[in-house]
Amino acid sequence: MEAINVLIYPLALIVTLGLLVTIHELGHFVIARWSGVKVLRFSVGFGRPIWTRLDKHGTEFVIARIPFGGYVRMLDDRDPESVGEIRPGDKAYLSVSVWWRIAIALGGPLANLLLAIVVYWCLFVAGATVYVPVVGEVLEGSPAYTAGLQPGQEIIAVDGATTRSWQQIGMGLLGRLGDSGSIQITARGPGELSTTDYLLPIENWHQGVDTPDLFGSLGLQVLIPAIVGTLMEDGPAAGSGLRLGDRITAVDGQPVTDFSGWALAIQAAPERSIRLTVRRGDAERYIDVVPASREATDGSEVGYLGVRPPTQEVRYGPLAALPRSVEEMIDKTSLTLNLLKKMVFGQVSLKNLSSPIMIAKVAGDSARSGWQSFFNILALLSISLGVLNLLPIPILDGGHVAYCVMEIVTGKPVSERVQAVGTQVGLFLVGSIFLLAIYNDLTRFF
Repeated sequence: MEAINVLIYPLALIVTLGLLVTIHELGHFVIARWSGVKVLRFSVGFGRPIWTRLDKHGTEFVIARIPFGGYVRMLDDRDPESVGEIRPGDKAYLSVSVWWRIAIALGGPLANLLLAIVVYWCLFVAGATVYVPVVGEVLEGSPAYTAGLQPGQEIIAVDGATTRSWQQIGMGLLGRLGDSGSIQITARGPGELSTTDYLLPIENWHQGVDTPDLFGSLGLQVLIPAIVGTLMEDGPAAGSGLRLGDRITAVDGQPVTDFSGWALAIQAAPERSIRLTVRRGDAERYIDVVPASREATDGSEVGYLGVRPPTQEVRYGPLAALPRSVEEMIDKTSLTLNLLKKMVFGQVSLKNLSSPIMIAKVAGDSARSGWQSFFNILALLSISLGVLNLLPIPILDGGHVAYCVMEIVTGKPVSERVQAVGTQVGLFLVGSIFLLAIYNDLTRFF
């Protein structure tokens, strides 16, 4: 079992990068084929081929031994090795219009964004049950305390964007790194329909901080609070006097801080009367209840009360999921671009850059947590890959687009000498970023 746990990380990395890069290169391939440019080779991986197939268009499809990456080789007059056997009607890359070359360059990033939409669509249609983001404790003197947020309130929006889970709240806060002003939190109390906006003051929020504590710095505790969200009909709690929205603060006088602590206290008291200290609104009361006895997986007897924390199901129909998936992709793309901009201007620490080492860990952890967690990470990485390739750095897709734009403006192609220098600069920049990301990951682990 230990060997499987270790192997899941490199396997998750291979599957994740293999899929993302293959989809990316497929985007280039489809647009190139559409434009009429002859594609000589479509390779998944690098190195010696372990499987090849030649199609009727003369394109060689390859699966190579080194699974990290892939490439599309097009007919290019500047590369003697890529010419090969030319058939009548074959077009070289430079023979098509500059607009087609821009489209070919953009095909890869666009394919990654489309993959994210497909993944989000699957997640929204499958649905998920999430814990309602109910505020636990609010630290005295914190921005949340100053703004007036109260324990037990449900956060329903951050800066106007609807949030239905702590993960969505975290994403909303992530976009405010380095900012000054205030974060708008919209919340409502238990059983209330009306909402209240709270402005949490921030000043250069976590600017340059390596590992920002998004929730703690605002005074919010990310816990599953000991609040009655569901009363099971077959449980003792149903007839005990407990109500939905009740907050349990103590069991037999012992303080309870979260739902797991309350559950452990219940499990330790089968068939024994216990006293719950309950806060309902502004009033505090006591409720006596006797947990039923149930057999645990190890054969022991544990207490059962029939209470679940506040949860909600996030699910969409196949048609409704499509615009929601597009919206999610746009939101995550905007967040990625915003964070990149803040890294350039020093508002967000460069130590947040990650290499394949961290990708392997995140992909492996998410795979162990279930397919939905893995799909979420897959969509985020696909968006990141698409956005990063749009940067106007030579050797990246954005660099090719920049050359094409210069050609449109000047009326002539960028000289080979300038492109050669650009390639060296691009390799240096990308290599430096990659080495910095590896250094960041190594310092995180060691």
